[in-house]
Amino acid sequence: MAVIDFLPKEYGYVVIVVVLYCFLNLWMGFQVGGARKRYKVPYPTLYAIESENKDAKLFNCVQRGHQNSLEMMPMYFILMILGGMKHPCICAGLGLLYNVSRYFYFKGYSTGDPMNRLTIGKYAFLGLFGLMGCTISFAITLLRS
Repeated sequence: MAVIDFLPKEYGYVVIVVVLYCFLNLWMGFQVGGARKRYKVPYPTLYAIESENKDAKLFNCVQRGHQNSLEMMPMYFILMILGGMKHPCICAGLGLLYNVSRYFYFKGYSTGDPMNRLTIGKYAFLGLFGLMGCTISFAITLLRS
């Protein structure tokens, strides 16, 4: 019996949305690389120091936008993967909301004003909380079976 026999066919949407986030994450990484060149922050420096670089805040905002997305990625992935086993279409929709919100979170952060990350980026939390609900629903189903 193959693993796909246990998953609903709509689970493919979950997989596609997770892969889209991988592309978004790669794009953010390239943006950080470009910011390194633009603001002259050499590797392996993770964050620029304001006393050494007049553009430190601009670079650090780009770096933090990506870093925060990396920090949230494990939780997002596990909620998508597990919650999508019972609610694939809902999770795919919530995942798309999360992905789009994270894009705007990054773009807002990259302006150099950290508050700009929340204009549209704050809606990523709606996606995450929805995914938590789907995953809890899946857990309850498992416990009752």
